[in-house]
Amino acid sequence: MDKLRTKENDELFRAILKLKNIDECYDFFEDLCTITEILSMSQRLTVAKLLSEKKSYVEISNETGASAATISRVAKCLSYGKDGYRLILDRLEEDVK
Repeated sequence: MDKLRTKENDELFRAILKLKNIDECYDFFEDLCTITEILSMSQRLTVAKLLSEKKSYVEISNETGASAATISRVAKCLSYGKDGYRLILDRLEEDVK
C-alpha cells in the first residue's frame, strides 16, 4: 500500500473531485492552503509543462522564478514518478484542442 494513501487523504481527494468550477477551486484551496502553497503548486505544474516542451532549466527558471532544485524535483517526477503530471498535462492539452 502506498504510504500516502490514508483514509484522510482519500477524503481530501474526494472533496477536491466535488469541486465544480474554478471559482469553487479558488475558494476551497484558499481556505485549505496558504497563498504560498498554492503558488508553489501552480509553479511546479508550469515547470512540468515547460520541461515537457523541452525547455532548459535556465529558460524555466527565468520564466517561472523556480529554483534549480524545484525544476530538478519536477523533472525527476516526470521521469520516475507515477505519471500524474503527464496525465494532467495531456488532459489540459485536450482542453486546448
